[in-house]
Amino acid sequence: MSNGSRRRLSRGDRRRNEKLARLRAIITRETAVLAFDLAADKQVCALTDPDSRVLARRTVRCKAWQLGEAVAWGLARAAEAGFSSVVVACEPTGHRWRVLDQIAAAHGVALVCVQPLLVARAREAEDFTRNKNDDADATIIARLVCELRCYLPERADPAWARLRHLGARRAGLVTAAGAARQQLRDLLECAWPAVLAAAGQPLDSTSWRAAVTVATDRVAATGDLGVLDHRGWEDFAAAVRAELGATRWYSAIVRAVFDAATDPTAAAVGVVDQRAGALERVRFALADLAHLRARITEVEARMVGVLDALGLTELVTSIPGVSTVGAATILAESGDPARFSSARGLVKHAGLCPRDNSSGSYQGKTGISGRGRPELRLAAWRAVFSALQHNPVLAARHAHLTGRAQRPLTDTQARIAVAASLLRQLHAVIVTRTAWDPAIAAGLDRAEQEVHTAA
Repeated sequence: MSNGSRRRLSRGDRRRNEKLARLRAIITRETAVLAFDLAADKQVCALTDPDSRVLARRTVRCKAWQLGEAVAWGLARAAEAGFSSVVVACEPTGHRWRVLDQIAAAHGVALVCVQPLLVARAREAEDFTRNKNDDADATIIARLVCELRCYLPERADPAWARLRHLGARRAGLVTAAGAARQQLRDLLECAWPAVLAAAGQPLDSTSWRAAVTVATDRVAATGDLGVLDHRGWEDFAAAVRAELGATRWYSAIVRAVFDAATDPTAAAVGVVDQRAGALERVRFALADLAHLRARITEVEARMVGVLDALGLTELVTSIPGVSTVGAATILAESGDPARFSSARGLVKHAGLCPRDNSSGSYQGKTGISGRGRPELRLAAWRAVFSALQHNPVLAARHAHLTGRAQRPLTDTQARIAVAASLLRQLHAVIVTRTAWDPAIAAGLDRAEQEVHTAA
């Protein structure tokens, strides 16, 4: 026997064994499983023994929060069959599993969840027919629980739960704001393309948005840009100043918007027949964008307030290049990092962990898993852009990955690796309650840390 085949258990083996031990403490060899297939108005449950043999079934026409009687029925039938313990199981879809979790806790039993992807795969493996119905799904959920192919769901305290909801609200607002921006650009490219050249980043310029707002207020009904020329520059400038209020204006941009409307050559470019209606929609889109930006600012302030209440603001901002809002956005998607047994667990939750592709002597191309929470992956990806500019450790890692002699990564691949590193560092500072240390983040050993500190 080679030394390689006698090696000790890997860290992954130990963590998997620990997870199974935690599940086995709840789902013992004498535990019955009460599995629910949840829906809006129809709830199907199946009570099985540890071998997934069905002991009883029931279909209830009710809402999820009315399942207390069904859970009590399952406990009574399990007791009649001689089982001293019961575990409730379901898929974590929508909000209904949280309602069932609360009902199960009120009855003194635990709830475990089974990933919907596992249920879909197991459905086909059940009898190779891809048959799908609520009764069969409840049985499949119970079988997966008996095989310990389940997990204990997160039970967030009120502060972390609030941060999650605020993060979901912000994500929706950001998506809507992006749609409004894209609509603005599309409409103006069709009806008045010259105005988009009035600023380097027009949609990000407060002066540009105010000037276009004033312009569309005056010409949207007719689409006649000549109205601005008739009223003159002074009138236009005064209206833009009033629109901006206390915000300082950038006169060169405002003048460029005015010139785009009054210059006959520039104003002639575009689909004239579409101009009146398009500029009217531009005005609506500008109002939507202003409203969404204000709401985003409000939600972000609330998210920062939650971080302050959790005592995490100083810790997360100790990582160079990570803003308070950026960290709050990541934590809103991940939940409390302490619930993960390791930083790698958080990276896997984001779908940023490497996906191996090897067999025997074959080694295929390695990518990322792409599983987990896509919004968490997106939040980490966005945070990388600022981190690479201000975080020397992450910038050095990016430079190493793209510049190494053997198997260098592309810029995108390196940024993905940096996003995973950023999540690991965020996990470390929050779980250990220790401010970010560049020497530790760079992976230096103790002797190298002492030299680094002395330098």
